[in-house]
Amino acid sequence: MVAATSPAPSRLALYLDLIRWNRPAGWLLLLWPSLAALWVAAGGFPGWHLLAVFVLGTILMRSAGCCVNDVADRDFDRHVKRTAQRPVTSGRVSTREALMVGAVLALAAFLLVLTTNLLTVLMSFAALAITLAYPYAKRHVSMPQAVLGVAFSFGVPMAFAAVQGQVPVLAWVLLIGNLFWVLAYDTEYAMVDRDDDLKIGMKTSAITLGRADVPAVTAFYVLYLAIWSRALWPMVDHRLWAVMLLVALVQVGWHYTLIKDRTREGCFKAFRLNHWLGFTVFAGVVIGLV
Repeated sequence: MVAATSPAPSRLALYLDLIRWNRPAGWLLLLWPSLAALWVAAGGFPGWHLLAVFVLGTILMRSAGCCVNDVADRDFDRHVKRTAQRPVTSGRVSTREALMVGAVLALAAFLLVLTTNLLTVLMSFAALAITLAYPYAKRHVSMPQAVLGVAFSFGVPMAFAAVQGQVPVLAWVLLIGNLFWVLAYDTEYAMVDRDDDLKIGMKTSAITLGRADVPAVTAFYVLYLAIWSRALWPMVDHRLWAVMLLVALVQVGWHYTLIKDRTREGCFKAFRLNHWLGFTVFAGVVIGLV
């Protein structure tokens, strides 16, 4: 008697797997700082048009970035247990297919940006260039998470550009602060694969930091919250912001307990929970702006 086999997944199912559709934490990490910047730039609700542009654009660009990343890392991913079955790595989706899917998604995001203003359109090209550069930074940069930090924070100055038609110093300060948050959560992510990355010669912050990884991640979180608090202090209700900070710092403490033993499961759980920290800061901006 022949055992029944599972039917091959459809192309749509493979494409959804390619863009991590069932793992929304990735695009939420991009979304919360961009939305917070929109609220700050507008001094409150930015309007439905810009809200739709940034929500949809974030989802589309994160999905396009997954396509590029999987093509760039296909030869490395097959040696990492967590990534060996990704559609491109396993050969179920060709590199050409993946790049075409990514191009369509990036074009759709660009069409959304075209409904804003010239400065935002120009900045979108810089954002795209950084997104394309990140997968290759892991070959040459000892802290490639810093490159990802710029890519994942670029929605902040773009939000100011879309609302105000300019990018003030405040936007760049918030970008720097958000970069530390990205360093924190992506180092947690890199800690999951550290053993595999060491074998294949991949460069990550988890490897570069070594045994200083846990205190560094904690410091990155604190710097993120400190920079955003200092930058926004003149604009927010201090009591409400303090409540937000308390909730955020409790989450930072929880992350420390998850990663202190450096287990794969604990580090990956910590990474996946980061979108709640981003939401907490966003909520603090929305309710705290005065």
